[in-house]
Amino acid sequence: MIINQHRKFSPVNIVFVSAIGLVLCLGIFLSLPDHITPILFEPAINNLIGIRIGTGLSPGANVMITLILTLLQGFFLNRIVNNFNLLGKPNFTPALMYMTLVSLFTPFLVLSPPLICNFITIWMLGKLFNIYKQHDIKGLMLDLGMIVAIGSLIYFPFMVMMILLWISLLIFRPFNWREWITPLLGFSTIYFLLGVIYYWTGRLQDFFAIFSPLGYAFPTELSLNMYDYLVIIPVAITLLFFLVVLKEHFFKSVVHLRKSFQLLFFMILLTLGSFYLNDHITINHFLLCAPPIAIYLAFYFTNSKSKWIYETLYLVIVAAIIYFQFV
Repeated sequence: MIINQHRKFSPVNIVFVSAIGLVLCLGIFLSLPDHITPILFEPAINNLIGIRIGTGLSPGANVMITLILTLLQGFFLNRIVNNFNLLGKPNFTPALMYMTLVSLFTPFLVLSPPLICNFITIWMLGKLFNIYKQHDIKGLMLDLGMIVAIGSLIYFPFMVMMILLWISLLIFRPFNWREWITPLLGFSTIYFLLGVIYYWTGRLQDFFAIFSPLGYAFPTELSLNMYDYLVIIPVAITLLFFLVVLKEHFFKSVVHLRKSFQLLFFMILLTLGSFYLNDHITINHFLLCAPPIAIYLAFYFTNSKSKWIYETLYLVIVAAIIYFQFV
């Protein structure tokens, strides 16, 4: 079955993950819209370079590039999870779960700023998992502050990940005020350099406009319909099973694993809470939740002992995705 195959650390699973990713986006391939206008970056970058990247792509090329990018992200995440042994044994379930989650909704299957930011999200996770074992992390935290700033230039709500850096210090490290300051210095450096560029080009007002989302009114509506909620149901049920399996393993696990799973929880909370930094909420924002949730699901599918339950759950998730893509 699908899950049993991906619980093995075999190179052939690269082909299986790619094939499943293609199957899960067949719905949009078979009913491509006449035109897709991708928005890859926030105005902070678009206004600076004066062009909108990706506007010349055909809908088919847009979806195909998205598939390739998500596959790269899935295997990148898989490598990080296996390197830190978060699942107890190396396998390909993180890549499989990531490809499944990024196919949940049709808007996920086209290019968007959150999709581009997920490269940075996964990169950050690898660095954050690593701070537990390092003696001096001030340089690393400076880099992470710069990474968050760059991510926020691609997708402004990514700025909330600055809070995650401080939460990671609370979880992994004893208090050291220098480690708390260095992320802010890294973040400020990127925006200072950007401000200098805008100043030299005589467009300082455009630079200040970058921060206008901080003044947005709290949105009260989310662009989801009933079918969008229904496709989430099997994923939510699987997460409940994950909690049961996690409870059995949590206190038996090494300290690093427990702390890492706590960090993933706060990442999900911050991502869900940062939606208000958009003037109009779209489902694409929640793509940023895919990496941490994929790790949670991979932990369940790797450590669950009830084969018929986990295989059935995954088949239900896949069936729901395919069904609602065509309906």
